[in-house]
Amino acid sequence: MEQFILRNAEPRDVSDILRLIKELAKFEEMEEQVVLTEKELLEDGFGEHPFYHCVVAEVPEEKQTIEGYRVVGFAMYYFTYDPWIGKLLYLEDFYVMKEFRGYGIGSEILRRLSESSAVFSLQTAVKCRCSSMHFIVAEWNKQSIEFYKRRGAADLSLEEGWRLFEIGKQSLLKMSAK
Repeated sequence: MEQFILRNAEPRDVSDILRLIKELAKFEEMEEQVVLTEKELLEDGFGEHPFYHCVVAEVPEEKQTIEGYRVVGFAMYYFTYDPWIGKLLYLEDFYVMKEFRGYGIGSEILRRLSESSAVFSLQTAVKCRCSSMHFIVAEWNKQSIEFYKRRGAADLSLEEGWRLFEIGKQSLLKMSAK
């Protein structure tokens, strides 16, 4: 019996996706910043023009958590464009529940997101001719940094000196009113 399967997220997975987003936010000590609702996740990811794509890792019933969860990991991503290098796959969130780490779930998710095979029916970096996959990692999260580096990731904050900025909703509203 397989330890886990990876599949495209479906509308029925929205509550599990939000649960995992909140778990990740709690791990990052930012849980209070999650204001997204299941309704928004459903509308934004499964409508006519989805804003994101999502892959979930699911374990068989006999391996489910004590709470009854079978969806134990996810990767949320979208495609964007860089005027210098072209198409990019941007990995927005990527998380595997702590008790399911070490089984190759994270490695398999990254492999599937990058592969060119049509076996897995999702849009992937190689299949879409992306020049690279981008993502951010908290500076203190050394375990994740090493996980990505072992797979060939380069730390652009060190190599190129870029900083991540945000213009929040209130500032956007203020600018748009001028």
